[in-house]
Amino acid sequence: MTAPSPSTSTSTARSTATATLRPIERLVTAHRQEEGGGFIVRRPFPTAGADHFDPFLLLDEMGPVCYAPGEAIGAPEHPHRGFETVTYMLDGAMEHRDSTGAVGVIRPGAVQWMTAGAGIVHSELPTADMMAQGGLNHGFQIWINLPAADKMTPPRYQGFEADEFTRSDLEHGGTLRVLAGTVAGFTGPVETSIPITYAHVTLQPGDTIDWESADGETALAHVFDGAAEVNGQQADSGQLVVLERSSGIVRASVSTDATEASEILFLGGRPIDEPIARYGPFVMNTNAELQQAVDDYQAGRLGSIPAAGSGIERTT
Repeated sequence: MTAPSPSTSTSTARSTATATLRPIERLVTAHRQEEGGGFIVRRPFPTAGADHFDPFLLLDEMGPVCYAPGEAIGAPEHPHRGFETVTYMLDGAMEHRDSTGAVGVIRPGAVQWMTAGAGIVHSELPTADMMAQGGLNHGFQIWINLPAADKMTPPRYQGFEADEFTRSDLEHGGTLRVLAGTVAGFTGPVETSIPITYAHVTLQPGDTIDWESADGETALAHVFDGAAEVNGQQADSGQLVVLERSSGIVRASVSTDATEASEILFLGGRPIDEPIARYGPFVMNTNAELQQAVDDYQAGRLGSIPAAGSGIERTT
């Protein structure tokens, strides 16, 4: 389904000079590894040193990579249960299909927010045009945990186009795009299962933005291009700034004498604080629940993706 389009703001998001800054817990540097059908991701977590940041289970940057015609790859059919997957595309195009019958093409600036819940089978593959022509591919996927009470909720797919997200201009030419939650007074359209903030900020030299993340919630600032200062910590491309769960704001800025812009993701969420049991594409609370998920998938109880043109698929 697609949410109604929020109004796009032309006003400027500003910082609050006298606000208290949240202390920094740590700085995590992403590493590269192979995932899915063979694509390379840059991953700050989970790693041996940083398993998760409750409620976030995974953050992957896909690319940027430029494919020649016929080379584009994606994630073939696979299952999930017990959490949500969120794909945000910056360049390129992927086609989503799942066992509920949902079909959606994720183009630059678009997002799919998939609640796997009780179980879903889906694929994310290059579109026919992307496969035939090649081109630049770049995006992000995050995994968000669900509390025990919601792990077996019916699966749901939300698809949003680029122009549906709330956008604000910054003072020196940067931009704020809010996908979910609220940053600098601007609220995104995604309906989340638990309180989640997800925003993409482009900071030009001289720009500053403040994010008043909720007290006690997880707050992450991931720099994926250029360099920025986050609450006094210098962070370069591929580095994740983890803030303490305390009161205070998250402030990101780029100095006026910088020579390039900085691209940052803001991620915030209320910690679930429950046991986590993980096995591949399943995230539950106990090993017994994991085994049940595997058994259900192998028995076909998570469903299958309808064939294209079968007449039962629905677009998002």
